Amino acid sequence: MKLSLNSSTIKPTPLLDKIRVAGEAGYKGIELWAVELYEHVGRGGEISDVEKALADHGLEVPCFIAVRNWGESEGWEYKLSMDEAKRRFELAARLGSPLMVCTPPIERPGLDGLHEGYTDLLKIGQETGVQAVLEYISFFASLNNVPDTVTVMDRCDPALNPVTILDAFHNWNNKTTLEDIAALPLEQIAHYHIDDAATDIPRGQQKDPDRVMVGDGAIDLAAELTLLKEKGYDRWFSLELFSQTWWAKDPLECAKIGLERMEELCTKVGIKVE
Repeated sequence: MKLSLNSSTIKPTPLLDKIRVAGEAGYKGIELWAVELYEHVGRGGEISDVEKALADHGLEVPCFIAVRNWGESEGWEYKLSMDEAKRRFELAARLGSPLMVCTPPIERPGLDGLHEGYTDLLKIGQETGVQAVLEYISFFASLNNVPDTVTVMDRCDPALNPVTILDAFHNWNNKTTLEDIAALPLEQIAHYHIDDAATDIPRGQQKDPDRVMVGDGAIDLAAELTLLKEKGYDRWFSLELFSQTWWAKDPLECAKIGLERMEELCTKVGIKVE
């Protein structure tokens, strides 16, 4: 297993410093967001700066985030969303990322038609060599749990290899069960976000800023990781927080504590970390 830092965990830190921090803390990878690369270029930087920083610190980009607006747009807006998706897939490919997170509609309810947009993204993924990953968000109106995500994937051509990304916070917040995860074929699990949930807000009412550091919250992470181990999952665990509390701390301290907590948890459940 390899451990990664999602750059949102230290969001206020400049992009190149995020990469440096991840390397110095001891991570094997860093998940990057398209928007922060666009901002870097907008301030006069180059993508080559990012490539060099990743190489200097020996970091992989296990997953790239994100493609949006594909599930709720129509007509010319849909075409624009696909054009932008292709640009982001190509950027992910340039950085060596094998995965692109595809985020579902925030406010549009229901699953109807989602497989059509996701199919188009899967085809872009085949063209660019970056796999399109169907995401669920526990507080969104559309895809917000594993069973519904499976429904959408099952409506796609299996030859396109539809996959999803598991997230401990979203599983807990919308009552995705261990049984749901156990029923998910291993080959459909592309990636895993690890995080914890606040203890003072009921499940179903939490949003991204309510995530807390691994080990500080309400989620039985050991049970979920044990299940993943039993299933044979052996890819990445990536720490993803959106916490103002942790953003206010020294980013290197935050990254190191996160890595230590992840390593301790892996040791507890008998998962070997690379």
